[in-house]
Parts: sequence; C-alpha cells; structure tokens
Amino acid sequence: MTEKLTLHTIKPAQDRKGRKRVGRGQSSGKGRYSGRGIKGQKSRSGSHKMRAGFEGGQMPIYMRLGKQRGATSKDAMPIGPFRTSTAPVNVSALDRFDDGAEVTPESLVEKGLLKNTKTDVKLLGNGELKKKLTVRVHAISATAREKVEQAGGTVALLKEPKVKKKQHHKPKPKSEPVAAEPESESAAPEAEASEAETPPESPVETAEQPEPGEE
Repeated sequence: MTEKLTLHTIKPAQDRKGRKRVGRGQSSGKGRYSGRGIKGQKSRSGSHKMRAGFEGGQMPIYMRLGKQRGATSKDAMPIGPFRTSTAPVNVSALDRFDDGAEVTPESLVEKGLLKNTKTDVKLLGNGELKKKLTVRVHAISATAREKVEQAGGTVALLKEPKVKKKQHHKPKPKSEPVAAEPESESAAPEAEASEAETPPESPVETAEQPEPGEE
C-alpha cells in the first residue's frame, strides 16, 4: 500500500547534505582553526581566489618554461601593416574535387576548406594526390608542386614569388705598408758640418761656497 502523498510526507529524491559551517568556535567540532589551517592567505576571511597559474609569488611554471613560436611572437612574422600570413591547404584535401577540375581560392571556400578569400592560400605537400587538377593559388611548396605535376596537373601562381636579393659585401681595401724614405747622401755631410761649426761647451766653473760658520 502506497503512502498517501501529503505535505509532511514529501521527501527529496536524493538526500540533501547541509553545508559545512566553519569558524564557530572550539565547540563546533572543528577545533581551534575550524579546518582552515593555522595562518596564511587561505585562512583569512573573505574571498581568497587566485588567478590560474599563481604560485604564491614565485616564478610560475609558464614563465619558467621556454616559449614557443606563435602568432604574436617576434620571430613568427613581421608585426605591422606589412605582416604576411597564408591559409594552408594540404594536397590530401584536394580529393574533394573531381578529376580535371580547377582549384582556386573561391572553389576552396565552396568545398569548405577555407572560410573566406581574404587571406592568401598556400598549398602544402602533406598527403597524396591521384587526380589531375589545375591549381591556381598564391603560393605552393616544392613538395606540393611535385605531387600535382606527377598526377598530371598544372600549377599557376596568382602572385609572383618574391626573390630575395643577395647582399654582396665589398671587401675592405687592405692598407698598404708605407715604405720608409731612404736618407739622402747629401744630408750626412751637412750634419757633420753643423757639428763642426758649433763650438765646444766650456766647463762651468763652480765657486766654492763657504761652509756655515766660516766667514
């Protein structure tokens, strides 16, 4: 016989457990510190939330580890109005096209391989290609070009690749040693004649000075 459903017989589907109330003195059953430890940041009243990765003031692990190359890294791409970036598409993704089709940025958007045509497209060589396609993209890797041509397709770039100019450094001219000028023979007799004309210095006569006390 089922119990009659009344207000005083209604019970929750799962037993509810009351919230632990700490900080109610030594008689609360949690002792002197009420389960919060002795001292420190987490024992204080109020919120003691800390941000993710906070390690109490020491150097966090995400700063101790080495940094990887990313979109905002200095060595990733040039930052500024002339920043370059491409949307990569692998050769294996071109199996969605029919044999003899033309692959363009617009057709890649229709097939769902790209979101839009705002960014230049670069074809990479990951995967295999068994269909003859006419590929028209902005850039292509050497491996991808080889696989497209092996399948009987052709590649046409929508943008001419930039050729890096080699900087030729001119070697510095070597400084030639300055040759010492030979002394002329006429200078020697002139020097001897000047020495003969100068009279010998006369010895300086030193006067005897009286010793102190003798006058």
